[in-house]
Amino acid sequence: MYCARHPDTETNLRCGKCEQPICPKCLVQTPVGARCPNCAATKRLPVYTIPAMSYARAVAAGFVTASALGAVWPFIPYGGFLWLLIAMGIGYAIGEVVSLSVNRKRGIGLQVIAGSSMMLSYIVRSLIYAQPHDYFESFLSVYGLIALVLGIIVAVSKLR
Repeated sequence: MYCARHPDTETNLRCGKCEQPICPKCLVQTPVGARCPNCAATKRLPVYTIPAMSYARAVAAGFVTASALGAVWPFIPYGGFLWLLIAMGIGYAIGEVVSLSVNRKRGIGLQVIAGSSMMLSYIVRSLIYAQPHDYFESFLSVYGLIALVLGIIVAVSKLR
């Protein structure tokens, strides 16, 4: 018997599903046994299949939420270490809103949207918080950048 894909290769193996002769070159090992490449073809999980309209919804939801939370952020009266927790909470809220807007789907594109939304929130916060003469200090403060990174990590982790 010869392999269906490689007619010059002799084999004794058969696909466990369709019984087609297969050789070791085209064999795909699966948890249920040897399969031909056609029967072993894996499909992408529906959770990671995201239509273009869902991306548009995610961008809209993420940017609106980020703008609103960024506008409120400078008026929260806590500072110091609690400021980092506030940034993480904003990142969580952004990640959750983006996730809900696409019916709990996940993927790298949505992670980029959530991270970008957190950056937008930080930019809005910095523009509102900055004094007219120190925009640079408002955007590049060490604690602010640490808070931004923590917020991005939390937002992105909600969509992994």
